[in-house]
Amino acid sequence: MTTSASAEVSGRAVTSQAQLPGVWRVSLSRGTVELKSFFRERQSMVFVFAMPAVMLVLLGAIFSGEHIGHGVTIGDLYVAGLIGGGVMATSYQNLGMSIALKRERFTLKRLRGTPMPAAAYFGGKIIQVLIAAVAEVAVLLVVGVVFYHLRLPTSAAAWWTFAWVFVLGAAACSLLGIAASSLPRSAARNGVAVITLPFIALQFISGVYVPFTLVPPWLRDVASVFPLEWMCRGMRSVFIPQAVALEPTHSWQHGLTALVLLAWVGAGLVLCLTTFRWRTRGDS
Repeated sequence: MTTSASAEVSGRAVTSQAQLPGVWRVSLSRGTVELKSFFRERQSMVFVFAMPAVMLVLLGAIFSGEHIGHGVTIGDLYVAGLIGGGVMATSYQNLGMSIALKRERFTLKRLRGTPMPAAAYFGGKIIQVLIAAVAEVAVLLVVGVVFYHLRLPTSAAAWWTFAWVFVLGAAACSLLGIAASSLPRSAARNGVAVITLPFIALQFISGVYVPFTLVPPWLRDVASVFPLEWMCRGMRSVFIPQAVALEPTHSWQHGLTALVLLAWVGAGLVLCLTTFRWRTRGDS
């Protein structure tokens, strides 16, 4: 009787364990939660999601019709640059700030105490970033087409370039955002200075707000260390291929772009694995 009862209990435990949802299903559910949370935080959504579109309208209006040669206008450069900046805003900046705030509010600590796998939490974050970034790019392209007569690429090769630059750039910036979330001692007090300020500086030297050809050479060298410049370069190659003559190297350097972005994906993954914390520094 005892053996039979033990076997029955063991069988029920195995059955119950087998019925637990897998990481993929939990990631999808978590992604839904993250998306709802993102779109409900209006201030964060406006700053991260709508800011590039607003800046594109304003900057494009100020410099409307100004040509810089080879059939390229300032508006064309802003569309391509702000697409790269928008992807980084929805990945690096959004993740860095939101995770830091949730850690400070002990949300991460509570999540870690649930049966949810850690991989599912980050899977949900990735889903949120990808959907938000796609929506961001779609809005910027609509603004570019409607207001600045941007010509969308017609070749499959151009859209393939867009796809891998988008995916690698979003992956690299997402991982860097997760790693950067551990830097602020207090997300509310110095999170903006630690996470957002470097991003703003990079935008000015990476071809987002200032045409890359106008950036001093030594600052171009600094920008070339980080992924944003290569994302913007990749986007320029897709949406304004005629601007290749304006590039400092007179080449899009797609191979080097892929190599740099892949290197940052690897570096970001290492940083995440070595620095990410579920608890605040003062919480033992």
